[in-house]
Amino acid sequence: VQLQASGGGPVQAGGSLRLSCAASGLRFSDYGMGWFRQAPGKEREIVAAITRTSSSTYYVESVKGRFTISRVNAKNTVLLQMSSLKPEDTARYYCAEARRRSGLLHISPLDYETWGQGTLVTVSS
Repeated sequence: VQLQASGGGPVQAGGSLRLSCAASGLRFSDYGMGWFRQAPGKEREIVAAITRTSSSTYYVESVKGRFTISRVNAKNTVLLQMSSLKPEDTARYYCAEARRRSGLLHISPLDYETWGQGTLVTVSS
């Protein structure tokens, strides 16, 4: 499986971006997916996660109400809609596929095995 993230770029505070992650492979719908981010000098943190059927989602507290994760299994795609962006959202954003085939919600980076190359989001004030 390969993951290709896109949609990042520069944006002013208060603006919106939609990140997209396209997955190759035939088993996309069997795995939970997540979006992570890493700012310079900081550890990678989970932003949002979604189960394989979209039955459950998770958001880190700092993005609740502003970001929405979704997936379209028929298109092997997971999305992250980001609105009301803040300068502290500036980071490289990565999509990732869970390590194990399950219906669970995975929120630890250790639960993920396959990572995309990341897309940079820069929010200016």
